Amino acid sequence: MELNFTVNGEKVKITVESHLRLIDILRDKLGLTGTKEGCGIGECGACTVIMNKQAVCSCLIIAPQLQNAEIETVENLEKNDLLSRLQQAFLDCGAIQCGFCTPGMLMSAKALLDSNPCPTPEEIKEALEGNLCRCTGYLPIIEAIKKTAEETQTGKE
Repeated sequence: MELNFTVNGEKVKITVESHLRLIDILRDKLGLTGTKEGCGIGECGACTVIMNKQAVCSCLIIAPQLQNAEIETVENLEKNDLLSRLQQAFLDCGAIQCGFCTPGMLMSAKALLDSNPCPTPEEIKEALEGNLCRCTGYLPIIEAIKKTAEETQTGKE
């Protein structure tokens, strides 16, 4: 099937098998390997991307659902070889350990901050409910998101 959609601001026209999942298309067809596959059944959140402004598990999205969609992956966070404020906060707060869950965590956090630039700790926890991390204990991740929100509010670079 022929698909037309946008990935990280770029128009994509691609022909793929209709059974392919978004994660397969991103990684195998478009070479965007930042998105990781953990469980393959939408339970771990490692494959989270933003689709039409909503955080989604890319392992659960099949090709026909991509028609005219807007997709944002972790590769879109960095600009001109500079980490985004969110990525930098993850580093500063020690929110990255093994790194496997990090792309999904970043995208869930970005979707939250895009829709709610000043979330409460409870709203942060709720936004991360679908993302599993076995290394950090979540506190550094929550702190990184809070730090990003605070810096955004104060205009701090």
